[in-house]
Amino acid sequence: MSSAHSPAPARREAVVTGVGLAVPGLTLPDELLGTVREGGFDPRTGLLGRDLRHKDRASRLALRTAAPALRDAGLLGEDGSAGYTGNGDATAVVVSSNFGILDSVCSFADIIARDTVLGLAPMGLPQTSSNVIAGSVAMAHGLRGPSVTLCNGPTSGLDALYWARALLVAGRAETALVVGVEPDGEAVAKLLGAAAVDGAVALVVETAEHAAARGARVRATLSGCARGADLTAAVTAARAGGPGRTDGAEAPGPAVDLWLTDRPAGEESAPEDPPPVRAAAVLDPTASLGLCSGALGLLQAAAAVAHFDTHATHTALATCGGPEDDAVAAVFLSGPARTA
Repeated sequence: MSSAHSPAPARREAVVTGVGLAVPGLTLPDELLGTVREGGFDPRTGLLGRDLRHKDRASRLALRTAAPALRDAGLLGEDGSAGYTGNGDATAVVVSSNFGILDSVCSFADIIARDTVLGLAPMGLPQTSSNVIAGSVAMAHGLRGPSVTLCNGPTSGLDALYWARALLVAGRAETALVVGVEPDGEAVAKLLGAAAVDGAVALVVETAEHAAARGARVRATLSGCARGADLTAAVTAARAGGPGRTDGAEAPGPAVDLWLTDRPAGEESAPEDPPPVRAAAVLDPTASLGLCSGALGLLQAAAAVAHFDTHATHTALATCGGPEDDAVAAVFLSGPARTA
């Protein structure tokens, strides 16, 4: 038996090829950076239609953002009549939503308390499952790959990107539709003490090889995803490419061009310590959108993609979570013209 070893397979890269928004008042991702346009998505009219009948609000929002993301990636006909043109068997759906089914669950609990289980409508029971959002999107477009829903608190949106990237790198899928959605509703407002964003965002993520094979336009590369006990630990691991890949990386390291966060720079550092992230620009999407919860990380990523459309050599960092949470998540994204 020969002792020679075959070379290790090249590490798969995960790239973003499409973005879609269904956020009140917004039309395109660059509006997350401050671009102003007239009109924009209106939930009062945008969530109507026969295709949305008997669906919960979170699923309707997710469906309204999935289609433009797939179309932006070149995987759906202009009018949607051609259907999904990718390989449905190799396309995963990953959804992040912390409060997506809260209104449905509370409504059913009220019905049971008033009328017992005899008052429940069978058509509405699927709306009490946390995976109903991913299921609705998958069935609408014929996506039969892995289906994952995360309800993981403040880090949920970036965690969804982490798991989408993991599915691609592990060869479980060649494309992933990643959706972050948080609906507004009476139960959500009562729990949070404020209205949620009442919107959704979707990213199409695929392996670099698959994107190249079909001639897709690469908008960004997911160059590192990680969770850590604090911001410094998360950024250190993400800069190295993810858990288990230290490569001698140290935080804070070189400055990033854009830091997308929901916290002021340096908030988690002691006064005598340097901030764990040095950035040329800092952007907090919650300043204009309000509470985003499970949609936040994906809104940050969408803003980074819009930034790369005009700054293709830049690097962006998205972070969610803080000292009061169970962890901090960090994701590095690189522009399409960024070189190592």
